Amino acid sequence: MSEQPAPKVPSPTADQRRIAQDTFAKAREAIANEQLDYAISLLLTCCRLDPANFFYRQNLRKTQKEKFGNNLRGSRFAFLTTPRLKARVKNAKRNRDYLKALEHAEQVLCRNPWDLGTQLDMAEAFDALGLSDLAVFTLDQARQKNPKDATLNRALARQFEKRGDFKSAIVLWQIVKESNPSDVEAAHKAKDLAASDTIAKGQYEQTASGSQESPVLGRIESRATEKPDKLARDADPLRKRIEADPTEPSLYVQLATLYRRHGHADRARATLQQGLGPTGNAFQLQLELMDLDLAPVRKNLELTEARIRKLKDKTAAEDDTAENSTDTGDLSEKELLQLRVKLLKEINTREIDLYRVKADRFPSENQHRIELGTRLLKADLIDEAITELQVARRDEKLKWRAAMLLGVCFRKRNNWRLAQRNFEEALTALPPGEEGGKKELLFQLASGCAENGDLPRAIDLGHELANLDFTFKNIGKLLDEWNDRLQSA
Repeated sequence: MSEQPAPKVPSPTADQRRIAQDTFAKAREAIANEQLDYAISLLLTCCRLDPANFFYRQNLRKTQKEKFGNNLRGSRFAFLTTPRLKARVKNAKRNRDYLKALEHAEQVLCRNPWDLGTQLDMAEAFDALGLSDLAVFTLDQARQKNPKDATLNRALARQFEKRGDFKSAIVLWQIVKESNPSDVEAAHKAKDLAASDTIAKGQYEQTASGSQESPVLGRIESRATEKPDKLARDADPLRKRIEADPTEPSLYVQLATLYRRHGHADRARATLQQGLGPTGNAFQLQLELMDLDLAPVRKNLELTEARIRKLKDKTAAEDDTAENSTDTGDLSEKELLQLRVKLLKEINTREIDLYRVKADRFPSENQHRIELGTRLLKADLIDEAITELQVARRDEKLKWRAAMLLGVCFRKRNNWRLAQRNFEEALTALPPGEEGGKKELLFQLASGCAENGDLPRAIDLGHELANLDFTFKNIGKLLDEWNDRLQSA
């Protein structure tokens, strides 16, 4: 079988070059006006007309990242919108249609400019087309988020070797070896390139390529002389298990959990991202990534609530001295309360996205619909909440909770008849031992009846609740008010 000729990049015609230049000028103007989506579409056209142009590709990547505020994850729903495009990239590579692979890959990066697998595929395509500078640039961009990824560093080290940049290759092979001490190729390369001598002399901070200064590789740090710490000892067995079975999602989750426990959220995220490719975008990893994005917001809420409690404790115990009344931190109690509301809203919004994905993926697990309906209710998305909760109500185990929440929804929609019906249904379906749920349902029914003029029924339900817990939501005081209103009537 004869060997296929190496593919070549067609040189743009004079007209194509002129159109690309005019389009690029419009893209720069759009960027100046903060019209980033329009600028990205123009830059994609430039790259399609002149695929080998480094400058166009560099500006496209920069604009794609600016669009997402350099958040290192792109669109929140990228993992749902990119699988088909990624499949097209793989298919185009298999067919040796590398230009088409690059076009599909750029569509993926428009949704997540930090997608590791796609950037590795792009680098392969650039290398096959003889575009070494763009291959190095693409791999270098991927290192912004994944600086210690062995596959990525291996690919970039090989590119540097081809270019004769042995010093940069040495550093990258050393990082690969550090990530996996049993890697035979890395150990061999490190030895052949005299890595230990080079690193010992500190001659390892080099530029990403001969033609372009790298903003990432300039920050490479050698850790060859570090002693293994507890985290490294605990992580090493998991890394070896991942190497032995890279398609098992639970191993990546265990390693990410270990990193999170030691306060390395960035390494946890990199681990989960690394596992998406080998596991075929395992849903378990996608959920872990969404939860990981929630963690810092939840932490901020926890800190905010702690400061609010501290302020209230100071207020309660203050002795009227100026020192005691002003030592409350940078924010006032009012500002902290406003921040708390903002954080709660942000968490609720993100949890809506999380449970919506779960409910769509596991339609038979109605607990996800309960959680989604609860958060939709908090966000005052009442009609959407009703839709989810009515599905969940069909599950006998969850019927009482779903019905209770539906009652709250209908009460917010000023439909007391439907609200009452659902509250009563929930009370009937309530399992033994759910005293908290029973008290809440009695209160909802009693207060709802009072608001809608059925005072005798409200008083009967109120007395039943007071018999369980006289202090529950001031039911004792409300009973006095309802009795006064009934007597007056």
